[in-house]
Amino acid sequence: MASKKNGTLYLGVTNSLQRRIFEHRNDLQEGFTKKYGVHTLVYFEETFDIHSAIRREKQLKKWRRQWKITLIEKDNPTWRDLFDDLL
Repeated sequence: MASKKNGTLYLGVTNSLQRRIFEHRNDLQEGFTKKYGVHTLVYFEETFDIHSAIRREKQLKKWRRQWKITLIEKDNPTWRDLFDDLL
């Protein structure tokens, strides 16, 4: 998720992407996304194995910021909000 193009980035793991994005967008949870206004889904990956999801999250969190931006822009060069695609 991002606050805007090239803005603050956030990544996490969830078992319900639609629910979690709704929570972030509506600032229902105190924390990072509420504090920094991170409300736009710009990239996501799906897996059915929680262990591989957690491994991937840890891997991405270690990445340099530019690597994350490159990953986002490979599939979403305009940083379009992908939330509507989930519905």
